Amino acid sequence: MNPYDLLFRHVATRVPAELTHRVGVTALRAATPLLGGAGRGAPVEAVRAVQAMGLRFANPLGVAAGYDKDAEGVRGLARLGFGAVEVGTVTARPQPGNPRPRLFRLPADRALVNRMGFNNAGADVVAARLAEVRARGAGAVVGVNIGRSKTATDAVADYRYSARVLGPHADYVVVNVSSPNTPGLRDLQGVDALEPLLAAVRSEVGATPLLVKITADLDDDGVDAVADLAVAQGLDGIVATNTTVARTGLASPPDVVSAAGSGGLSGAPLVEPARAVLARLRERVGDRLTLVSVGGVDSGAEARARLDAGATLVQAYTGFVYGGPAWPRRVLEELT
Repeated sequence: MNPYDLLFRHVATRVPAELTHRVGVTALRAATPLLGGAGRGAPVEAVRAVQAMGLRFANPLGVAAGYDKDAEGVRGLARLGFGAVEVGTVTARPQPGNPRPRLFRLPADRALVNRMGFNNAGADVVAARLAEVRARGAGAVVGVNIGRSKTATDAVADYRYSARVLGPHADYVVVNVSSPNTPGLRDLQGVDALEPLLAAVRSEVGATPLLVKITADLDDDGVDAVADLAVAQGLDGIVATNTTVARTGLASPPDVVSAAGSGGLSGAPLVEPARAVLARLRERVGDRLTLVSVGGVDSGAEARARLDAGATLVQAYTGFVYGGPAWPRRVLEELT
């Protein structure tokens, strides 16, 4: 057992999950000048770079949206070895998110349950931070994931504002319509609602690559419909998948699962659903879109399985939380 595993098991699990996360992001930001090229080196650099959406990714492993909501740790995450950092989810206006506690661990499943509710500093603040990151050099491809403000009455206008403000500072933009923690958000995955929304965001971001993020809970017809729409509208890719509201097949005791309550489940339990959606998308769109696979990626072997199954890129969040700061390097070493 490595030192991080001991720290996580005996210290971190005794502290509320959101506080641990906050401390981690703060520490990463403070330590960035000291990291130097800590995430680099021969094993990492041996992983083949990926050309996708007109961008060059130093490697196919990225940080999924949700870890660095407010663009506070982009440069530090890049120095740990990630080839891409997806910031967000960011909304047009700042919002506090749902009441705490709202982030829970299921260690027996190497999983998390969250109902954060898009807590973030808002598009204007994040855009200013990203401008500074770009000026200093990010060290990785930077994506921005945008979502609907909880109080927005006009979803299209709300997303349009975020896209207008954040698009100039992003290497790519992801439209998130799949979080279970904003009431009514997943309704936007329906083609009738999604079509005008994507068209509006595209009009704001111009040539910046545009993707949509979908949930693991879509049925096959829903996946096909979103895939067909993405191709028809000239999107650059699909991020699959977001968290799930399902709770089947968990190893955690029922009382632990019940105590965590509602929200999106992430981590190892998403392996099979995420693989299934990836396979469906690959069959439907072939190589016409960049497919970013996320959900249960916790090792180099799993990352390789997704790439072999048709993903262009992979992302992780929960695997990184359980694996610690050395985890990206271990995954990339396994990929070599």
